[in-house]
This record gives sequence, structure tokens and C-alpha cells, in this order.
Amino acid sequence: MEIQDLKEALRENGVVGAGGAGFPTYAKLDSRAEIILMNCAECEPLLKLHRQLLEQRAEEILRTFDRIARTTGAREAIIGIKREYKAALKAIDRYIDDYPAMRVQLLDSVYPMGDEVVLIYEATGRVIRPGGLPIEEGVAVFNVETVYNVYRALEEQTPVTDKLVSVVGEVERPLTLRVPVGACLRDVVAHAGNITVKEPAFLVGGPMMGNLMSGDAVVTRTTNAVIVLDRSHTLIQRKNRNPAIDLKRAASACCQCETCTSLCPRHALGHPIEPHKFMRSAANRDFQDTNVFLNTFFCSSCGLCENFSCPQGLAPRSLIADYKLGLRKAGVKVPQNVQSVPVKQSREYRRAPEERLEARLGLTRYEAEAPLQPDDCWRKAGLIQKVKIMLSQHIGAPAVPVVEKGDQVVTGQCIARPAEGLSVAIHSSVDGIVQEVTAQYIAIRKTEIKGM
Repeated sequence: MEIQDLKEALRENGVVGAGGAGFPTYAKLDSRAEIILMNCAECEPLLKLHRQLLEQRAEEILRTFDRIARTTGAREAIIGIKREYKAALKAIDRYIDDYPAMRVQLLDSVYPMGDEVVLIYEATGRVIRPGGLPIEEGVAVFNVETVYNVYRALEEQTPVTDKLVSVVGEVERPLTLRVPVGACLRDVVAHAGNITVKEPAFLVGGPMMGNLMSGDAVVTRTTNAVIVLDRSHTLIQRKNRNPAIDLKRAASACCQCETCTSLCPRHALGHPIEPHKFMRSAANRDFQDTNVFLNTFFCSSCGLCENFSCPQGLAPRSLIADYKLGLRKAGVKVPQNVQSVPVKQSREYRRAPEERLEARLGLTRYEAEAPLQPDDCWRKAGLIQKVKIMLSQHIGAPAVPVVEKGDQVVTGQCIARPAEGLSVAIHSSVDGIVQEVTAQYIAIRKTEIKGM
């Protein structure tokens, strides 16, 4: 297959990064890629879906990963996986000898190992410059579920209509299941049995970088997990923060110990992000050195500084995110041509063990198997009867609707075409009747289609 044909197939089948920002996968296919890297590091604590999928579908995933490598002309395909994922490693071992250009890179259980920039350094020794793209260093990164979605698009002619989601925390039966894109979170969580607290909160995406969402929010192509916690849990309290109070606390309590900077994963790789300097300048409204604020663009928002490093429990990550948003709204661009300094020699000794991080977050009790369910689990349960499919589930332009209210649609049918520029198609995740079409979403009520 030619690279342009592969790009077109992935664009039309709606394949995007199955996590994170949802970068369209076709845009990562580049003949400059010398190395393609598969991310099986499960960046966030409590998540297990990628290792579970790899354990069950290793043959299809490795075959597709090799196909991507051959199509792009990459000389090496690397699977980055934590050494503790024994079952997934055993599955890989059964097939990897069929692919001479493929190898496994064992990773330590530290956070944030799944961060693209950190993973690339661990697996290849290459450093991505601040604000740069992996392809500049000849690397392209895909996660496990994304590669599996490529397989489904190419070999099963199946577009992306569903998503693997882990449901963990304060639920009766923690599990991982495949659900239709657009399903509301409340219906997804119901598959895990009763919620075991009176006042639950839904933390979506992961404990470190996830966001609080209501039960009416919906699954997108990047939703990896729903963590159900009591509203009184420390993590939930931190998510319900007040920026003005955070600034005042920083002014009164930040002792400039520099622990946030010392343990910052991007700083350790030579990027000019120094949270302690930002906290000092922001808290005291000291704008003499504007680079302190401009360099916030290079923060990955991993949250290690405020959830693990800071002995005072301050919020550098959240305040940095607020400042970045303000800079963008003011039209300030990311600084260009910023070069990293050499990787810190102390980096190896300043990594955050995931087990210790879970304990610090108060999540150890929620560490559960969360077994992967059969693909038709949600259909048999009958709990999902409607979907609201967002038109912008990816970086780039929202897809353009091609259906109207009252139209009958079937699973896999294109309901929104790719827009001009960076964009992908959107497909119906259920058989049903279109209830509403807006500039933001298409709502569909599930029905049995006669004759189908």
C-alpha cells in the first residue's frame, strides 16, 4: 500500500489518537519516520486498557504495526511497554519473531512514562526539542488502541465507532469495555454495577490529567477511563480549585524549595520549564523576566508537580495551565526555535514510581483487575439507547454533517465528512434515527432497523 492510500483510508475511517488530544493518525504518517513507536505505557495510574487489548489482539496489532512501518519506510518498529505487563509481553513473544525490524523496549513503572516526549527518549535516546514534533527527530508514535483501529479500518473495513473505556474506582465491578462513541458517561458507568458512594464524581481520562465531567457528558474517541470517586476525595477537591485562592496560597506558602522543578520530567530532558520560577513570578506579579511565563508553553500538564512533588500541596500545574490559556487568548504564540539543554544526569534518580504516586493520590485501594469484557457486552446489557456524537473529537477542524434530523442511519455509516484541512470523518456508532443535528454534535436514538 502506498502511503497516500493509507492516509486516505485512515482519514475516511476516522482514525485518531485513541487518547490524549486525538491527533488524526493519517497526519502522523510521514516518509521521514525512521522509527515508529507503539506506546503501551498506560501513562495514567489505574488504566489497563492498552495492555489488555495487546494481550488479546497481539497478532493483529503486530501485523498492522509492521504494515505501518513498511508503508512509511521506517527502518525500525519499537514496542514501548512496561516490564511489569507480563501477560501482554507473553502475547507479543508469540508473534514478534515474524517481524525482524520490530523489537520490544522494556520500560520502568514510573510516571509519566506514557508522555510522548519521555517515551521517545526512553526508547530511542532522542530528545524532542521544546515545542517540537517527534517527526523532526524521525519518530512517529501510536498507541495500542490506535494501531488496532488501523487494523480494523484496513482489514475489516470498519470505521471508528466505539471506544475502549476502563470504569474503576467506587463501583461494584471495575471493568474495561467497548462502548459506542457518544454514549453518556452515566450509562457507561452503569455497566460496572452500583456506585458505592452517595455523592459520586466522574473523573474522566485519568487521575493526573483528567477532568471532572457530569454523567451527561459523552464518550469520545479519546476517552480512556471514567474514575468514580467520592466528591470528598482529595483529587476531586483539587480539581474543584479556585485560581485566585491558589495564587494567594502560592504567595504565602511557596518556599522555593525547587522540588517541582527538580522532579519535572520535561525539565529533566532539558526543556526550559521551571515551575518554581513561575510560582515565584506569578504569586508576586513579577513580570521582569517574561521567559518565565512564555516557557509555560512547554509544560506537558502531567500534574506531577502539584500531585506528587510539592510538599505544600500547591498547584503549579493548574496555574501554569491558566496562564497558558490566557497567553493563547491574547494571541501570544509558542516561542520558536527554542533548543533544549543537555539531559540532566540526575534524571534517572528523580523519577516518580507509579506505586508511590498511587499511594500519594489515595488511589491504592482502587487498583483492580478491571477485566476486558467481550466486544458485544454493551449491546447485551441494553443500557445505552441513545448517543450524542461530537463533531470535534480530534485536533483540527470539526467534521461537517451530511445527515439531517429524521434520517435513518446504521452503525458505521458516515454522518459527517472531513472538513478542509486537518480533519477526519465521523460515523454513526449505533443503528437508529437522527434526533438532532447541530454545529457541535449529532444525536441519534438507537432503534432496531428492519431488514438489516
